[in-house]
Amino acid sequence: MLYITAEALSPKGTDQVITTTATALKVLPIAAEHPTQLYAAGSLAILALGALAVSYAAIATLARNRGSAVATVAALIGGIGAFCGAIVNVLVYPNLAAAATAHLSAGAAARFLATTFNSGFGHGFSYAYFVGIYAAPALMGYALWRSRSVPRWLAVLFFAGLEVAQAQISSGPVVILYMLPFAAAMVLLAARIWQAAALPASQPQPEPAPVPASST
Repeated sequence: MLYITAEALSPKGTDQVITTTATALKVLPIAAEHPTQLYAAGSLAILALGALAVSYAAIATLARNRGSAVATVAALIGGIGAFCGAIVNVLVYPNLAAAATAHLSAGAAARFLATTFNSGFGHGFSYAYFVGIYAAPALMGYALWRSRSVPRWLAVLFFAGLEVAQAQISSGPVVILYMLPFAAAMVLLAARIWQAAALPASQPQPEPAPVPASST
């Protein structure tokens, strides 16, 4: 829900990596009109990516025996990618809002944004983020498929839904429709995780074996 709300709330055209001053000059007027909306969308996006990192670790617990090693790798890549994504979203949302509302000329603000995104810092976190958002869902979907711990259609729904959700750009509330399959997959996986966590407690514990009497 955090992820969906962040994308639906972000002003149209602002959810993008700004690598040129031409792009910056296009989005700065939009950001200047909606700075509060940008700050709110950025905060939700950062929280959503933190929740996604935790979700990867939780989903990995479903893949046991076959697929467990791949699920562990997917959780690691997904967690790192989500962390890097949170850093990138600081540049995309709050950084843009601050540049748009600072008392700078449009040219100076555009150069500042392009320089930030083209820095080694910006490139490093952006590359790690993009690797994570494409590799981790594929690996986790494969792990769930191979382990047979969930129906295979759910493994496909998780992979396809997350890939489609992460490909969305700020285009208004219509993005909710494209992200609903991802939301459905996460709800169904959450139910499976809760069931798996409650299973040991619901099973009767075996009685301890009697200790044989020692012979004298």
